[in-house]
Amino acid sequence: MQGWRATMEDAHAALPDLDHRTSFFGVYDGHGGKVVAKFCAKYLHTQVLKNEAYSAGDLGASVQKAFFRMDEMMRGQRGWRELAVLGDKINKFTGMIEGLIWSPRGGEVNDQVDDWAFEEGPHSDFSGPTSGCTSCVAIIRNNQLIVANAGDSRCVLSRKGQAYNLSRDHKPELEVERERILKAGGFIHAGRVNGSLNLARAIGDMEFKQNKFLPAEKQIVTANPDINTVDLCDDDDFIVIACDGIWDCMSSQQLVDFINEHIYTESSLSKVCERVLDRCLAPSTAGGEGCDNMTMILVQFKKPINPNSDGAEQSSQPAQSVEETEIKEIHVD
Repeated sequence: MQGWRATMEDAHAALPDLDHRTSFFGVYDGHGGKVVAKFCAKYLHTQVLKNEAYSAGDLGASVQKAFFRMDEMMRGQRGWRELAVLGDKINKFTGMIEGLIWSPRGGEVNDQVDDWAFEEGPHSDFSGPTSGCTSCVAIIRNNQLIVANAGDSRCVLSRKGQAYNLSRDHKPELEVERERILKAGGFIHAGRVNGSLNLARAIGDMEFKQNKFLPAEKQIVTANPDINTVDLCDDDDFIVIACDGIWDCMSSQQLVDFINEHIYTESSLSKVCERVLDRCLAPSTAGGEGCDNMTMILVQFKKPINPNSDGAEQSSQPAQSVEETEIKEIHVD
């Protein structure tokens, strides 16, 4: 739901069949523009698949590397061009023209073999976008759930109606975040990194990642995700992945209670999502809360979940059903 904001800067990806036994869900909350969120929605899950760790069965390592890979891919001529194509009409046209001129043998012809080769061009020294996005990703394989998070979007599990946070909101005032920010040469003012960004971790935001003497995970702002792995059981009802536009209005338990009130009476999970967004939307801009873009993905687990501890291939589809809601271009008068 775009809500009161002039533009929609959220994006998401929902792929129940990332491969034959794996599902992928991600919410990306953009700030300073929409392009980084749209870039992640387009490419992050593809980089999870391409990583060697994924083939070896290490989903946590593959998704962590995919987060860092987003920052790498958004640099240089190719990064500038891809972001331009995802931007407004003027940038989109410029990006397409530069792609025709500078792209080596049409790099986008076959995504399967595209290794993001270096491109010469007028933006070869582009250091990456100054805008950014949060990234909260849930990957489900058999009865295992892997959650990766950078920023203040959040994943919550409902187990027997009890809410369990599977991610931590990365605010600058957290001790571990504060320590890294100060060590990297940054400061915190009024709860914001260098007085501007109210997040301690994000994809993009390259102005906070310029210290050449530090690795990516130790920069003022880092894309390094927290990884949380959970074994799902028959008591698990659903997970919710949502941006802070939701969490600013409802606590994790309040949202789980609200969903449980409506999930068995509504005709679809999308209808439940719509009820949540309508519940959070402010009647006016006077209060502040309920005025942000809002995106949520609701993933309901089928019962019973088939335990498969030996990692063998499941004969059935991945153990969940999904519907998602993101209503774009809603302008509230």
